[in-house]
Amino acid sequence: MKIKFGVVFTCLLMMVLPAVAQQADIDTRNPYVMVEQVGSRTFERMKSSKEQIQQNPELLRTIMEEELLPYIDYQYSAFKVLGKHFDFKNADKDKLIEYIRVFRQYLITSYADALSYYDDQEVIFAPEQDFDGDKSATVRAVIRDGNRPDISVAFKVRKSGKADEWKAYDMVAEGISMLQNEIKQYEPVIRTEGIDKVIEVMRERIEKPMQLKSLDDISGNKGDKA
Repeated sequence: MKIKFGVVFTCLLMMVLPAVAQQADIDTRNPYVMVEQVGSRTFERMKSSKEQIQQNPELLRTIMEEELLPYIDYQYSAFKVLGKHFDFKNADKDKLIEYIRVFRQYLITSYADALSYYDDQEVIFAPEQDFDGDKSATVRAVIRDGNRPDISVAFKVRKSGKADEWKAYDMVAEGISMLQNEIKQYEPVIRTEGIDKVIEVMRERIEKPMQLKSLDDISGNKGDKA
């Protein structure tokens, strides 16, 4: 009997990667409710921890790991970054596990950096859309801050596995996709220098200290549009 490589590798990852428990009161069967619940909880924790974050921005990584990560399909995102031409079948399994571990921390850092501008702004989620029969959805929101222009944010989510649960795999701010930016950055590196170089570059990013931003930084960013 043939067993798909992806199934075996996913089981292996579940044994070696740290597990993060989901909160029982989060509705993961409804993508819109799930994103709003997780987003609201994350922003509320950031708000209540404002003074501590100002003193120690590294706390943002802890908040992202505890509040966001359980609802992010980081393994899916990690594989997307490797690209469709990556030879998963013949890749070294230990190296892939190392890459997933590093990518997990890299993603925590990326979300902490992307949301470091939050400073008690009002977050308004768009109404729920019909998702019956869909395998992916986009949950939209706006961040409102007084007289500043609204900041558009969208979370792309997908059904994860056979458990009928939804998880996010990308965040888009002002049309700029985190995932697409990572793919654009790392696919050429994988082709020319291999996965070891990708791991090295990601570790360098992780090791940089967190710095707080403002909404002006987001508004002025000119990245790739999703």
